Amino acid sequence: MIKQDISENLAKIVYLGIGSNLGNKKSNIEIAKFKLQNYKIKILKVSSNYESESWPNPNNPKFINIIVKIKTSLSPLELLKICNLIETQLGRKRSKKNSPRTCDIDIIDYDQKVSNYKNKNLVFPHRALSQRNFVLLPLFEINQSWKHPKTKINIVKLISSLLINDLRSIKQI
Repeated sequence: MIKQDISENLAKIVYLGIGSNLGNKKSNIEIAKFKLQNYKIKILKVSSNYESESWPNPNNPKFINIIVKIKTSLSPLELLKICNLIETQLGRKRSKKNSPRTCDIDIIDYDQKVSNYKNKNLVFPHRALSQRNFVLLPLFEINQSWKHPKTKINIVKLISSLLINDLRSIKQI
């Protein structure tokens, strides 16, 4: 019998959304994935790249987004700090909310839990994931049986509730 590392037993399955709409977008995403692996984070699955309009201002440069399924023993707060650090290392400037950025990393789902943190920057599942084509479509690509941790609605129903224009405005690249 192989003895498991104690941290393996504590490992959680987490889905992260990674996006970029400034600079070399694909490279920014690849660098973010590489950097995540330097922090006790094992990447299990990666979606394709999806290009979508910038939200909420479609006049901003288009985004490229992916979803990654990871395994980590980091707490939600530790993971958030690492995500913010990587965003900063990739040149993200925190100015106006939803402004263009070189890198954006969001915790979409942390081990199917619902956060109870008072920190409004740490909310999972991600508040708006049910309305976001750039989250739902890549998430469906890597886990067709995923269910929303709070509402328990499966991803197929969530996608089918998107407006037809939202479905037409995103493309896998």
